[in-house]
Amino acid sequence: MTDAAPGKVYLVGSGPGDPDLLTVKAKRLLEEADVVLHDKLPGPEIIGMIPEEKREDVGKRAGGEWTPQEYTNARLVELAEEGNTVVRLKGGDPTVFGRGGEELAHLADNGIPVEIVPGITSAIAGAEAAGIPVTHRDYTSSVSFVTGHEDPTKDESAVDWDALAATGGTLVVLMGVGKLPQYTEALRDAGMDPDTPVALIERATWPDQQVATGTLDTIVSVRDEAGIEPPAITVIGEVAGERERVVEFLEGY
Repeated sequence: MTDAAPGKVYLVGSGPGDPDLLTVKAKRLLEEADVVLHDKLPGPEIIGMIPEEKREDVGKRAGGEWTPQEYTNARLVELAEEGNTVVRLKGGDPTVFGRGGEELAHLADNGIPVEIVPGITSAIAGAEAAGIPVTHRDYTSSVSFVTGHEDPTKDESAVDWDALAATGGTLVVLMGVGKLPQYTEALRDAGMDPDTPVALIERATWPDQQVATGTLDTIVSVRDEAGIEPPAITVIGEVAGERERVVEFLEGY
């Protein structure tokens, strides 16, 4: 590290993917940044707004390999120590299952100035883009956000599906397409009604957004028939049934 003061890193949430849902501050920082480290989740339209010469992909690489988090952490420190203004661009909000907390701690430990710039989380925006309110006075006054893709090095899951089933309310699972059979079964075993409405929203707010609906008992087969793939969120609860009302209204409008 040189004697010069380090640059600054901004952990920026890009929202669910629609460029119109970028915050004003996020857009300004993308324009001002010397370097932008991004993965695929911000979506092609937002990534395409960044000049190619100042963006680095630290997400999925050719051959299906993922950039190790250790590399991203080290690269952020390296670029900042060179005096750059760095944006670490993430889908949704940087700290909602986005490893923003890990990067924040690593930068602080290395003496790098860092700021979190909140983004609209897909846990809420994804549901709304499909016509689903995450809370509703008639159905639920609570909502829980859960990851469907935990750290594979954990000895056991930190998600208590029994407690979530008992709590009721809306349950939104991020990154949960692959593990859908496991956690829907866990919720049924914990006593959740098999007829509880469920919605899957793939690429929410993107031009190719896709939505599939079913129940806790049928949603796995619905997923397979519709070909739902990541990135997608799962919305479980009575509010998911509101989508049908919205769709019927729009079709008749």
